[in-house]
Amino acid sequence: MKPVWQLACGLQPAFGAAFGIMGIVNCTNDSFYEAARTPSADQAIARARKLLAEGADIIDLGAESSRPGSVSIDPDCEAQRLIPVLSALKSCGAFLSVDTWHAQTARMALEQGCAIINDISAARWDPELLDVLVSWKPGYVLMHAGDRPKVMQNNPVYNNVVDDELNFFTCALNRLVAAGLPEERIVLDLGIGFGKTLAHNLSLLTSIPRFLSLGRPLLLGLSMKSMFYDLLGLELKDRACATQVATALLFTQGVFWHRVHHVAETRRSLLLAQAMQHSTKDDLSRYGL
Repeated sequence: MKPVWQLACGLQPAFGAAFGIMGIVNCTNDSFYEAARTPSADQAIARARKLLAEGADIIDLGAESSRPGSVSIDPDCEAQRLIPVLSALKSCGAFLSVDTWHAQTARMALEQGCAIINDISAARWDPELLDVLVSWKPGYVLMHAGDRPKVMQNNPVYNNVVDDELNFFTCALNRLVAAGLPEERIVLDLGIGFGKTLAHNLSLLTSIPRFLSLGRPLLLGLSMKSMFYDLLGLELKDRACATQVATALLFTQGVFWHRVHHVAETRRSLLLAQAMQHSTKDDLSRYGL
């Protein structure tokens, strides 16, 4: 039986499904993928509703860019960008996630009805965030980042990136659970591109079974990332197809959650991958065959 990701009140996003999709809404004007930037509240709300209509299970709202070289913004600025969007989407019936490492922003988002905190810092950069998580017990994305975004790509070095991340997640899970955040609230994100070279990224992506052995679902975000330039020479505008192929391949390895810019395309890719995994007569009957 696959481990579940449980939110407050026992709710489970994508309950009973074969995969889950987290749609990205960047409430910024400086995120790395220009086509997905929604700097005004009206733009962000419209994009969120579009992604929900395309089949997103979760909408992930971010008001601070974490692209390589980016600088952190003040939590008050984050709140100013997020509050009108959260307020407008509160009654849309969707699971909302906020991408932040600031305790003040996380608390505000949870008060506004957000169900998930997606944290690139693993609750290390703001000492008060852990208290917020333990108090509210939301769904939580525990991610590995080699360093803060401003400097994370400055010659990242590991003894062994897979072993180092496995140790990191083991220690972080123990710390969070001991503090009072239930383990079933947590999913793991390998942090592709966050303080990693291409070789590091590929080592992680070819070691999925080792990370699944930790007993928590995985959420991966490869969408449109620079690894597709490093590996294939693809400029940003040309990375959508590579993103879909990589996402489908990760699904076949057991990755349940996929954080993406293009929800409709991802849903088709994952449905195709799912169909091609089912070859028995009973399985094929689902598709009318």
